[in-house]
Amino acid sequence: MGITVRYRASRRRWIVTESGERGRYQRTFVTEKEAKQFATKREAELNEAQFNGLMGRQERRTFMEGLLRWVEEYDTNSQGASIRAVARWFDENAPDVLLGHEVLDAARAMQKDMRKRRLSQSTINNRTQVVKRVLSLSYREWDWLDQPLDGKLRKPTPKNERHVYLTAGDIRRLVEAVPEDCPEERRIITLAALTGLRRGELLSLEPGNIQGGRILLRPGQTKSGKARVVPLPEDGAALVANLPFASDPHQLRRAFEAARRAIRRDDLRFHDLRHTYASLLAEAGEVMTTVQALLGHSSLVVTSRYAHMFDSRLDHVAGRLPKLCDQIATTEEGAEGLGGVRH
Repeated sequence: MGITVRYRASRRRWIVTESGERGRYQRTFVTEKEAKQFATKREAELNEAQFNGLMGRQERRTFMEGLLRWVEEYDTNSQGASIRAVARWFDENAPDVLLGHEVLDAARAMQKDMRKRRLSQSTINNRTQVVKRVLSLSYREWDWLDQPLDGKLRKPTPKNERHVYLTAGDIRRLVEAVPEDCPEERRIITLAALTGLRRGELLSLEPGNIQGGRILLRPGQTKSGKARVVPLPEDGAALVANLPFASDPHQLRRAFEAARRAIRRDDLRFHDLRHTYASLLAEAGEVMTTVQALLGHSSLVVTSRYAHMFDSRLDHVAGRLPKLCDQIATTEEGAEGLGGVRH
């Protein structure tokens, strides 16, 4: 047990190995100085953790313990794929990393690894959000951390934004093209276009989520971990009857792909239905803050990807201004009078 520093010539890297009751955890560094500084820091942290334990204070927990507790206490279906991917990465690369700044280092290493594998920025952000959520709960609810750390992880805005929006006619054709033996999937696809819910949010719906003509999503059902309310369309009651949906991601994907092939729109993705919902809201005259709330975006920066949809509203601004032009003197005398004004 302890921490060792050694040079691995085959990789031209310095390796810091931490051994303990939970196994081994390694970090690599380019220089000896960096490796020794990290080793000294970890030894101090471990000594502090041991001291805190001896003094009767709470023992420091690992990231994997936090991840498991989140899954056990919350409905995480909407983030299942990202959670599994993060769990695999930490299990292979940082299985015993303690909650704290060490998790930030590990998460940044995970981001770097994903960029090397050329994963999309959206995928990187989704998995980063899993780490941020565990850190947030560890501080705000479980008292496992004495300071908030989730804000120290960045999620750059994806540069490969899609701008694919369906018209009402496109939606009807897509829904009608869903195979006859997939009635549940037809309901889900229709509901996605009319509510903007994500695939995981739709598949996690239960009878208790429907109240007074609205869909009330619980914190554990959303990507952001925050509750959200989305109104149902007037004729949408039939779409949420007999919840939960008797479908799964595989069946839904199969039905959606069959429908898009039938209407010759192989470019469509299921998530485009969410973008379509945003466009329908803009066409209906809703302001950007309303779209932000209904889509569950953390800030208007995220919603700003739809800013171009609201440009048409600017054309009506001039028409709402007071009529002043006919009250301004346009005679030669009036024009001369303006000449004496100094700026």
